[in-house]
Amino acid sequence: MRFRFLLVLALLFGVLTALSVAAEPASPAELLSVGRVDDALRALHDHVQAAPTDAQAYNLLTRTYFYMGRWEEAAAAAERAVALEPSASDYQLWLGRAVGEKAAHANFVTAVRMVPRIRGAFERAVQLDGSSAAARTDLAEFYMEAPSFLGGGKDKALAQAEMLASQDEAAAHWIKARLAERGKQFDTAEREYRAAIAASLHPGGRWLDLAGFYRTHERFDQMEDSVNKAVAEDIWQSTVPYEAAMLLFQAGRNFPGAIALLQKYLANGSQPEAAPAYHAHYLLGQIFEKQGNRQASAAEYRTALSLAREFDPARTALQRVAP
Repeated sequence: MRFRFLLVLALLFGVLTALSVAAEPASPAELLSVGRVDDALRALHDHVQAAPTDAQAYNLLTRTYFYMGRWEEAAAAAERAVALEPSASDYQLWLGRAVGEKAAHANFVTAVRMVPRIRGAFERAVQLDGSSAAARTDLAEFYMEAPSFLGGGKDKALAQAEMLASQDEAAAHWIKARLAERGKQFDTAEREYRAAIAASLHPGGRWLDLAGFYRTHERFDQMEDSVNKAVAEDIWQSTVPYEAAMLLFQAGRNFPGAIALLQKYLANGSQPEAAPAYHAHYLLGQIFEKQGNRQASAAEYRTALSLAREFDPARTALQRVAP
């Protein structure tokens, strides 16, 4: 009887082991979805060495480096993806984003030299796919931020909003809200943010846009109310919980609520690439540090680094709390 029992256990263990192996993430994208950035980067580098003409792999490298804040590598990978497939709108979009962040972290003269490349990438992304709300929104943001002598202009941004209106009404209202806010027309901006919420099929993120507006203007009670509405609308399949926790942290409000949001977000087991697990652990570490809990913060920073050892913000933070 004991032999048969042990045999059953052995067979069960074998089945579970096989299932575990089968469930092991295989592709770089799957590795990223469970937060294993270092493993994903190794797999991607191995892949592009074996298949140097795979533009999709270079685009994934771009996005991975982008969210790590490694702008030089992100821009280089994006250039490679575009060189391989210049007609891919999404690759042009990510080139604009990567070079844009690289410019934002460069000195003024170097940044100015990069602007034509940024503008060209965003404009090309829209030319290649005029139905892309992401491409038109990013192009509108460029036009808002850049001075006129570098190709920017409020009228150009507004034109993008008008062209977006029939495709993504919420995104069009967001652009108008940002334009109004930059023009110090704050009542108009608030109305446009609310119009974006009303027009959105998934308004969680749009509630966070409004919450960010309230935080900027130190209307903290309304910010928290908007954060709560964002979380209530969300179905835990987006970055909303992470972004909501970030807003609370930045405003210095409701740290317990922010911690609960992040812990629930991480418990989901798979996070969108725009807010990977190591970012969530890093943010948790920051919150614990603000609360004076150095031990808990150090643990979160170490967890972030165990997933992405080249994530410099976590390394610097860990040196600060656990020298």
